Formats: sequence, C-alpha cells, structure tokens
Amino acid sequence: MTRDEIQALFERVLTWPPERLDDVGEILLRMEEANEAVDDLTEEDWADLEEGLAEADRGEFVSEEEMEAFFAKFR
Repeated sequence: MTRDEIQALFERVLTWPPERLDDVGEILLRMEEANEAVDDLTEEDWADLEEGLAEADRGEFVSEEEMEAFFAKFR
C-alpha cells in the first residue's frame, strides 16, 4: 500500500466505534513491538538466524530425542 492509501484507511478507521478502535490500537502496538524486536538483533544474532535458515533449507534438523532433552532441561 502507498502512504496515501494508508492515510485514507486511517481516516476511515477513525470513524469506527470505540471498541473497534481499541482492537486496532492493540494490533498496531503489537506490530510496532515486533518491529522493535527485529531491530534489537545484533550482527551475531542475524548470522545465527541465517545459518539456522540455511540448515533448515538443507533439511538439517535435530532429532526428536535432542528436542526432548532440550525441553526437559528448560522445563
């Protein structure tokens, strides 16, 4: 969407009932928080993330036993 389309949408949204505005506000706040979380990743975090995605693309996954051991450790 273009900025103009988003602005027009926001103008229509502002005419909605208060309970719907609460929903919109909550959704937008969650989206904003998600954006901030991504911004907080370090270079090392990004490298780890990219390596994990590459491993998944290659079909390299941990075994079910390894996952059980991991969950048992942190329960």
